[in-house]
Amino acid sequence: MPGPKDLDPSSSPRALLGAELRHAREKANYSQDGLGEKLFVSGSFIGQLEAGTRRMQREFAIKIDAILGTDGFFERNCEAANKSRYPDHFAEAAEAEAVATSIREYAPLLIPGVLQTERYARAVFRAYQPTATEDVIDALVEARLDRAHILDDPTTPLFWAVLDEAVLRRKVGGPAVMAEALQHIAELDRCHRVIVQVLPFEAGAHASLDGGIKLMAFDDAPPLAYLEGHGTGQLQDDPAGVRRHELAYDLLRASALSPKESLALIESVAEDYAHEDRHP
Repeated sequence: MPGPKDLDPSSSPRALLGAELRHAREKANYSQDGLGEKLFVSGSFIGQLEAGTRRMQREFAIKIDAILGTDGFFERNCEAANKSRYPDHFAEAAEAEAVATSIREYAPLLIPGVLQTERYARAVFRAYQPTATEDVIDALVEARLDRAHILDDPTTPLFWAVLDEAVLRRKVGGPAVMAEALQHIAELDRCHRVIVQVLPFEAGAHASLDGGIKLMAFDDAPPLAYLEGHGTGQLQDDPAGVRRHELAYDLLRASALSPKESLALIESVAEDYAHEDRHP
């Protein structure tokens, strides 16, 4: 069996912390499961800390320092590793997204963040925060657009989105903004960088009526599921829970239009918005 993938400690403070944890654990002759038992967590959780897909909270850092004899290293450094430009409820999911090998997402209301255009993202954030200053909105938009750089690699991560038809029909920012946003998705689809399906209204009741799903897989850590609500988010690593959400996502894909039919619908709706903008 191949060993764990080497991390690049220079890529982020969290990657550094994960690399140091792996080094200290192996030096102390602990397996991931063995260290997990000492901390009353699973071995997979330790693996996620080492892979940089989970945050190391201060309470764990203190215990790790005591168990591994690392003289306060993890306590001193976990605060810097946990700094993020993203909202607290989404920070851990965004950072996991950046190192995922595949991302599968069901979007019930809005275009997924990594697929959004600048004008669409700005309209979303302005709706969320109508009294915020332009500097605040600019920072939020910049952070969201930076997430799209995960698609710069031509093949990794695999990104598969199921968009509820409501995503296409909700006129965020007006017809011109929607035309641009949907054309952007169509271009990514046509160049085979993403796979997109549309769940039509006529599908009726489905497996995720209570909200969106984001599923992330990694080379050297167990998969994660992220569930988001208004101003809240929950990252799940319980295997049974993740499997339930994977089944829900598979059922959504089965109920959705085919990728070819979905692309045709996206381009048709984009053209309708463009025509509306030209002839208000």
